Amino acid sequence: MKHTVVDSPIGPLTLVADDGALVGVYMAEHRHRPIIDGPRDDTVLPAAREQLEAYFRRDLKDFDLPLKVKGSPFQQEVWAALRTIPYGESWSYGQLAAAVGRPLAARAVGLANGRNPVSIVIPCHRVVGSNGSLTGYGGGLERKRWLLDHEAGRE
Repeated sequence: MKHTVVDSPIGPLTLVADDGALVGVYMAEHRHRPIIDGPRDDTVLPAAREQLEAYFRRDLKDFDLPLKVKGSPFQQEVWAALRTIPYGESWSYGQLAAAVGRPLAARAVGLANGRNPVSIVIPCHRVVGSNGSLTGYGGGLERKRWLLDHEAGRE
């Protein structure tokens, strides 16, 4: 695996690649961040870097990158559903659970959401509490708020 670090308005992002596919986007102090060994290689993932820059400029709403995310079949299902949440919108955990055909599994969906290894690209920040409140986020609630405000044009 190879990695690089890119600057962003929410702090440095560590991008991790395996065989040319994006396997991780981690923020500083990211909960569930794996230990990333090996030297930094700033030649990896140029498309990911370019698309993230475009996202932060508001020139990109949907990422088109090769992904290789590891997780259980249920996690994979949740992460696929996350990619259907439109830019600038948010869903509750209950809505996400319903989207994967398990309307009573909001807690399990929340756990899978929290294990998403490809932050921003797989937009787990778009999931909020049933009353619209911000709930846990692997990169911290301040970053979640910033990302939601960014997409809504409020930052």
